[in-house]
Amino acid sequence: MVTTKKIGDEGEQQALNYLQKLGLKLVTRNFRQRGGEIDLIMQDDSTLVFIEVRLRQSAQFGSALESVTHQKQQRLIKTAQYYLQQNVRQYPAYRFDVIGITPVNNDFKINWVKDAFQLN
Repeated sequence: MVTTKKIGDEGEQQALNYLQKLGLKLVTRNFRQRGGEIDLIMQDDSTLVFIEVRLRQSAQFGSALESVTHQKQQRLIKTAQYYLQQNVRQYPAYRFDVIGITPVNNDFKINWVKDAFQLN
């Protein structure tokens, strides 16, 4: 049986493979703290990148990218701030990216939005 979690995990793996091919390095996956989770944390040169991965089976209720609401952004920001406080390594810069994944035939269409939102 294919569960929502299994589909989500597959989407995250597709996003990870895609970003690694483009030279980003994995720092951690599924970082959790009370009230939030960040799917992927990666390093792009000297920039720490917090990545939300969204997979949608169809665009009936909006695209994968549109599903990252203001409320979701605020949870990601709060979780990222917690991560930065807990980790000794210093990164001169960080950003928030969103990867939208849509299944197409037997493959995936990946839409990567760098610097999708900032701290408000």
